[in-house]
Amino acid sequence: MAGVPSLLVLLLVFPSSCLDFRSPLSVFKRFKESTRSFSNECLGTTRPVIPIDSSDFALDIHMPGVTPKQSDTYFCMSVRLPVDEEAFVIDFKPRASMDTVHHMLLFGCNMPSSTGSYWFCDEGTCTDKANILYAWARNAPPTRLPKGVGFRVGGETGSKYFVLQVHYGDISAFRDNHKDCSGVSLHLTRLPQPLIAGMYLMMSVDTVIPPGEKVVNSDISCHYKKYPMHVFAYRVHTHHLGKVVSGYRVRNGQWTLIGRQSPQLPQAFYPVEHPVDVSFGDILAARCVFTGEGRTDATHIGGTSSDEMCNLYIMYYMEAKHAVSFMTCTQNVAPDLFRTIPPEANIPIPVKSDMVMMHGHHKETENKDKTSLLQQPKGEEMLEQEAVKPSLEIEQLWSRKEKTPNVRGHVLKDFHIEEALEWPGVYLLPGQVSGVALDLKNNLVIFHRGDHVWDGNSFDSMFVYQQRGLGPIEEDTILVIDPNNAAVLQSSGKNLFYLPHGLSVDKDGNYWVTDVALHQVFKLDPNSKGGPLLILGRSMKPGSDQNHFCQPTDVAVDPDTGTIYVSDGYCNSRIVQFSPTGEFITQWGEESSRSNPKPGQFSVPHSLALVPHLGQLCVADRENGRIQCFKTDTKEFVREIKHASFGRNVFAISYIPGLLFAVNGKPFFGDQEPVQGFVMNFSSGEIIDVFKPVRKHFDMPHDIAASGDGTVYVGDAHTNTVWKFTLTEKMEHRSVKKAGIEVQETKESEAVVETKMENKPASTELQKMQEKQKLIKEPGLGVPIVLITTLLVILVVVLLAIALYIRWKKSKAFGGKGSGGLNLGNFFASRKGYSRKGFDRLSTEGSDQEKDEDDGSESEEEYSAPLPAPSLSSS
Repeated sequence: MAGVPSLLVLLLVFPSSCLDFRSPLSVFKRFKESTRSFSNECLGTTRPVIPIDSSDFALDIHMPGVTPKQSDTYFCMSVRLPVDEEAFVIDFKPRASMDTVHHMLLFGCNMPSSTGSYWFCDEGTCTDKANILYAWARNAPPTRLPKGVGFRVGGETGSKYFVLQVHYGDISAFRDNHKDCSGVSLHLTRLPQPLIAGMYLMMSVDTVIPPGEKVVNSDISCHYKKYPMHVFAYRVHTHHLGKVVSGYRVRNGQWTLIGRQSPQLPQAFYPVEHPVDVSFGDILAARCVFTGEGRTDATHIGGTSSDEMCNLYIMYYMEAKHAVSFMTCTQNVAPDLFRTIPPEANIPIPVKSDMVMMHGHHKETENKDKTSLLQQPKGEEMLEQEAVKPSLEIEQLWSRKEKTPNVRGHVLKDFHIEEALEWPGVYLLPGQVSGVALDLKNNLVIFHRGDHVWDGNSFDSMFVYQQRGLGPIEEDTILVIDPNNAAVLQSSGKNLFYLPHGLSVDKDGNYWVTDVALHQVFKLDPNSKGGPLLILGRSMKPGSDQNHFCQPTDVAVDPDTGTIYVSDGYCNSRIVQFSPTGEFITQWGEESSRSNPKPGQFSVPHSLALVPHLGQLCVADRENGRIQCFKTDTKEFVREIKHASFGRNVFAISYIPGLLFAVNGKPFFGDQEPVQGFVMNFSSGEIIDVFKPVRKHFDMPHDIAASGDGTVYVGDAHTNTVWKFTLTEKMEHRSVKKAGIEVQETKESEAVVETKMENKPASTELQKMQEKQKLIKEPGLGVPIVLITTLLVILVVVLLAIALYIRWKKSKAFGGKGSGGLNLGNFFASRKGYSRKGFDRLSTEGSDQEKDEDDGSESEEEYSAPLPAPSLSSS
């Protein structure tokens, strides 16, 4: 028993060491210690920094209890970013009312103009360049950024400080000398965002409004000379004399509306009606329409209530590597251009009297019903009601849940999908599934081969189909499936196809399909019983000229231009471009050398994915095991995405804003990479998730389709199966009791399947991210980590004491020395009914079956590239 006292010493030492455990919350200690003491009237409203989860936190920025003494007072205050590393602002929530505040601006900079708790903004906002991140006025609702978009702050290049500017217009509300704590709350994340937000400010600096003048125009225009930006929201700002503000992109003389709004409505950021891209050489133009009626003196641009402003804030996003956070335009470089401005820019927007309120220089209505302030003209929705969106899909990428704000921040790192085990579509069992897509109603569309099979007897050495005598497939080859219950909603495509392959759906809902036996591309109207709307290629005639294909694989149709792109294919190594009417435009690509393929070389271009807002077309270069992306306008090679975990094949790809999905092929003999699906950050190409099904297994995942809500469908051409994968979010924690010890367990939104035992193979990228994950404990959510650790240590010490005591008793009973040290695994294994599994190393390899090389049923399509093509007839 000599060892027992030492065990007691351990018992005392371990708990004391556990008390020194540093909570992840300690990362905010420096900020909290330096936080200024606020007025008693501001205390208790909120904490400056509120942890949300391991990567996200909220930052509250507000005035430290101020009382303006005269109208048109501008107060500024600053807050340092509480983390040193790069972070991204992904949400704003104003904490102000127009009863006391006229407007607020939030700037980002590296050094504020003052180090005091607050100061008069006449002293300036920042000593360096100040970037506008946010603007609020007139009880505007919160601004919501699109999913995957954030303002970059911190790190080496981002702002280190936030500076809040609050304009107190009319101080009549401060007759009681109360202290004001108006401000804004930010939601920040450390997770890199694929798209970086920025602000483009168009502002007039020299407009003069003559007294009594009925209509006065203030025009602004600048040439755009940066990388492409994508406008998704806008905000207008004038004072009382402003009637309407309009902003446009002008390209080749054509005016495209960015936004048009009355500045007398709540001055929120409004979503653009249609996403607008601005490229090098375009002109940005804006017009403010004023009236001088009711004034006896000329009105100039200025900051007081008797002055005017003409501001158009354009909120945009850019690809991360080219992002510019703030740009301005204060000139009119093309005054003659405004002769052709659309007439709508000169027409004031009617505003109901109960929607206009006075604050300083604004009218006040007798109707105090604040709900009327949020009314909008038909078709113009507030960002509070609908998130601004860079494209139709991105709006739905993740549903917002008020009680789980961390979901919004997990755009990249924590994006994780698993098979939807309740979905019965896995048992549909159509023929070989060659294509999957989503229609305009988000229904799943399947393209399958019925009773036809692609095998070694399907084609001769000239790639001519050899089973024509079977006739076309006699059953419907296109099935529209309910995404919820897998019911067949519609079917078509009977007696049309021999060997279906690719499927896509354009912005009008038309189906675009390829048939490798027919060597053709078809455009089909899903609601028509008639024939195809368009046919490209010659039936049963392979070729490589402008009028022929050779086993074409996929089609992509540009939603903006209608341009058609065809990947061609198994025996041609090219991408062919056609006009919307099917006229040949150009082609690019060549056959690659298998050893070291160069950019623009292909070995079975198998799947296409358009990235419209970046003007890129990505190609799954199947047999080269990589993804290549090209500019759609110049066909210039942009990038290659290639990972060792892809193995030798990449079969299919699908894109939603910010994310690229892919599936690979089964490994060759001796290869280790399992067949699985991948989720990648499109901006960096980094793998952020891998996935595979629980029911059945991937054998030849042939096509993949991703929807904006994070749902992914994969069709397998060997198992004749379609799987549905859904976004799985880590939600709040729950307390569970095991062996009398209360611990924290993460509750998943999907049901846990007890039979799912294998670990998912993790790429190096995933392992690195998992090592960085930490759990930040929220108040009131169960037992603190320190207590859990202490209890576990006590349990281990007690077990060790028991083990040593038993060994001592045995040694005393038999009079011999123990052989070897204490083996806790062997000790427990000696107990009746106990398994060693808990002490064995867990396998991290997937359990998919190895490919059976002798299985004669495998099709040529999966495992080998086609034989070198002989010279093909162009007839």
